[in-house]
Amino acid sequence: MYDTLVVGLGAMGSASLYHLALRGAHVVGVDAHDPPHTLGSTHGRSRIIREAYYEHPSYVPLVRRAYENWSALERASGAMLFRRTGGLMMGAEDSGLVRGALASAAEHGIALETLASREITERFPAFRPAADMIGVLETNAGVLFPEACVRAHLDGARAAGAEVRVDTRVTALSREDGQIVAQTTSGPIEARRVVIAAGPWMSPLLAMLGIAVPLVVERQTLHWFDDIQDAAHFDPSACPVGLMEHERDRIFYVMPDLGDGVKAAIHYEGAFVSPETVDREVSDGDTRPVQALVARFVPGAGQRIRESAVCLYTNTPDLDFIIDRPAAAQDVVLVSACSGHGFKFASAIGEIAAQLALGESPSLDVGHFSAARFA
Repeated sequence: MYDTLVVGLGAMGSASLYHLALRGAHVVGVDAHDPPHTLGSTHGRSRIIREAYYEHPSYVPLVRRAYENWSALERASGAMLFRRTGGLMMGAEDSGLVRGALASAAEHGIALETLASREITERFPAFRPAADMIGVLETNAGVLFPEACVRAHLDGARAAGAEVRVDTRVTALSREDGQIVAQTTSGPIEARRVVIAAGPWMSPLLAMLGIAVPLVVERQTLHWFDDIQDAAHFDPSACPVGLMEHERDRIFYVMPDLGDGVKAAIHYEGAFVSPETVDREVSDGDTRPVQALVARFVPGAGQRIRESAVCLYTNTPDLDFIIDRPAAAQDVVLVSACSGHGFKFASAIGEIAAQLALGESPSLDVGHFSAARFA
């Protein structure tokens, strides 16, 4: 009999397992594959972390705790998990990206610098924003290395006593005699509670326990450009991570060259899919829109794509997270429906998931992320 079963060992699940094990819980984690893998949401070699969170000011305390926990995990693991580059959010002055970042900064006292379009190009020659755009520069932003982060959480969880079962699919979840019983391809597991952090595979698992949350899975593609005209312009010491709202509510992002080219991708705008049947081949239809945006706003990256990958977003209707222990299912903790912008928070969300699973009050207010908002 385990205290807690964690289903899904990507960003959120590996962090949940780690923090449960650190608290001395008798815990087991399972994943249908062998994380870190490329079939879900936790891959791509680099992820942006930023503090002036344009999506909503309620994210700022969460990301501040995440910074602390990533730093602690770096020290504990000895692995490099984060590189500070600064972050530049660009758009029209009245764009949601710029207004949201400034609102979060004002509410939480985050130091930002505002740059005109010409000043952006003079200071960061990699970027060529439109004349009517401004930039909001945050010095604390940077890059997390997702595969290394997941490995560090899983290795730390094992060292703290957690059991990890990879290539183990959950085929059924039920309650028997007040316990959670999971039927898996490596045998049954009984636990007092379960943390479900299965990303694009969440909905059928929740349905097994009679829980319904409106989720859709969105296909995204990531691309690395390597025909760089001036490597110094894209070095991470000189080029911040960049988000650009190039049209109303349409965003793409760019990362400096971390050794494998300039990474660029469109945020959202993908097709809704199933993780079992998603097309994992990248086509010209995927690459052309990104190449056009790079040519327009980041021309020095060139047009040659060295590599592409498919990633999955698991989206809620409002694109905010779910971090909850539902009132009607106190033996279930829900995390990881993070709508394509959750990785940076994983170290903090895993800590909160552990607190919820063990019946503790969460150290941060996560009321904004309750599943009850969809009732």
